[in-house]
Order: sequence, then structure tokens, then C-alpha cells
Amino acid sequence: MEIYVSTDVETDGPIPGVYSMLSIGSAAYLPETNRPHSVFSANVETLPGAAQHPETMKWWRGQPEAWAACRQDPQTPEDAMRAYLAWLKALPGEPVFVAYPAAFDFMFVCWYLNRFAGENPFGWQALDIKTFAMALTGRSFLDTVKRNMPREWFDDLPYTHKALDDAVSQGALFCNMLAEHKRRLKARG
Repeated sequence: MEIYVSTDVETDGPIPGVYSMLSIGSAAYLPETNRPHSVFSANVETLPGAAQHPETMKWWRGQPEAWAACRQDPQTPEDAMRAYLAWLKALPGEPVFVAYPAAFDFMFVCWYLNRFAGENPFGWQALDIKTFAMALTGRSFLDTVKRNMPREWFDDLPYTHKALDDAVSQGALFCNMLAEHKRRLKARG
């Protein structure tokens, strides 16, 4: 059985290793639900010798509440990723990484899991919500943005740039899209 692990990371730059993952939030969803089965979150210490990207830090200056939240009680990368790996392995199914955009979040999670926990149970299974929305709406990829998606796909959940809040919000979005996809398949017979 698949279990969908909606994940959001907050970082201080565009790529892992050169820059640091500051926070990770994941919400695991079983098929046929839009409420998390289980959640995980951790704030992570910055990497020794890593830089902070000037444009990313400029953006963070406009998000003081989210910045304060992701810097509260950070764990070492080793402790955070080992705890995350244990949480993933305890889930009741094969984890499928889900994010918006998956390319960014998965890059950090894959690198951090391999570097600090020694393995990545997702393998290469990363599902991009934007690409799924493109397929459902028939829009071009660049025109597939949240403002152009059906309102019924969105639950009344906060999007705060706090990793766990955003993981839960985008997880509910994904589950609502998946339910719409299944309704369409059923209607076709």
C-alpha cells in the first residue's frame, strides 16, 4: 500500500550542501483520506561552513514569524534525519514523496537523508503536485498555479511558510485532487 508523504522544507538557499535545510515538515496520508495519518517536523541546525543565499535571506527578512519558528530548538542534521527515517519506516505503507514543487523539496530531503541517515526510503518516488494539477486541468505547466486551480481542491488550512503547516496544507490539496481524479475515472466507467 502506498502512503503519501506530503513534505515541505524551509532552507537558506537553493541547493543542499552549499546551503542548509532549516526545517522539515511531513504529513503522511493514507489513500482515500484527506486528514494526516501521522506528522513529523524538525528544525535543523545549519551545516558547518555552509553559506546563506543573499536572495533567500532577503525573502526571510519579510517572514519574521516563520523565520523565528524554523530557528526554534534546532536539532543536528544527524539527529533530525535519523528521527525522520525512523518515522518514515514506521508508516503503514510504502512512502511516496509528495510536494509542491517536488523538485526543490525532494532535492533537500534526498540529500539530507542519504548524507545524515545513510538511506532514503523514498528511492526516486517523488510526486509533484503541480504536474498532477497540470494533468487534471489541461493547462500548460507554467499556467498551472494555485490561483488557476479549482477552489474546491483547497481546504481552509493555513499556508504560513512553517514547514509542517505547509506540508499539511499541500497534502490536503493533493488528496482532494486525487479524489477528483478517482471520481473522473469512475464516471468514465
